[in-house]
Amino acid sequence: MQGSARRYWAGWRLETIEFGRVPQENNLRWMAVLGALGTVAVAFERGLLLTLLERRYGGRGAAATPRDPEQERITATEERLGVVLTQQAIDLLYLRVAASLHLEVAPRPIAANAVVGAATPAANSWAVCVQVEAASGMSGRFWIAPDQALMAAILGTLREPARARSARGPSEPLASRLQVKLEGRLLSKEITLGALFDLQVGDVIPVTVGRADVLLDEARLFTAAVAEHKGKLCLTSFEDAE
Repeated sequence: MQGSARRYWAGWRLETIEFGRVPQENNLRWMAVLGALGTVAVAFERGLLLTLLERRYGGRGAAATPRDPEQERITATEERLGVVLTQQAIDLLYLRVAASLHLEVAPRPIAANAVVGAATPAANSWAVCVQVEAASGMSGRFWIAPDQALMAAILGTLREPARARSARGPSEPLASRLQVKLEGRLLSKEITLGALFDLQVGDVIPVTVGRADVLLDEARLFTAAVAEHKGKLCLTSFEDAE
């Protein structure tokens, strides 16, 4: 992105990178690639793409941006820019992951014909949100959403190798210091709205406790058996939800 803005003496700097859920915004157009390390979907804010186009080709001025990007017609040039930036983002992601996993052969660059339109990833999918800002103060975001296997590989690189831990002493690795909140959903039961309003103190709703769902930020990660231990309910025998 910096190269496309150089003509107008402007550059973009990286502001933040965050892990989060895939945004469920209808106006985002996702592009995807099935590459050597898995499937990756990428989406750019429309305002960011149009700003880059304005600065590259002049348009209404180097610093101009449309007041309402949704009212702007999608051009073939904008489509090509989206494909090129998607290629670059996925190439960089693959190279970083390959280096972190110590792969002997680096993935080949993504070809333009490998970038295809894609549906919005599932709401419980993880994505990397990247925010960039121009010297003029304008900012924009784009999202990179790897598939489940590739995201697991990325998160796995946070684990510190045993040799590095022994060399640095007993300090805990990053994966041991990151705190996440798991929620256990023991059961759910559907009843009619009329039955709900008719409930009185002392009424009993018959239920059966089976395997519980284990959730992380409303995403179903595991199922687990419910057991009793010293008067407390516990979860055990974890299995992947998918």
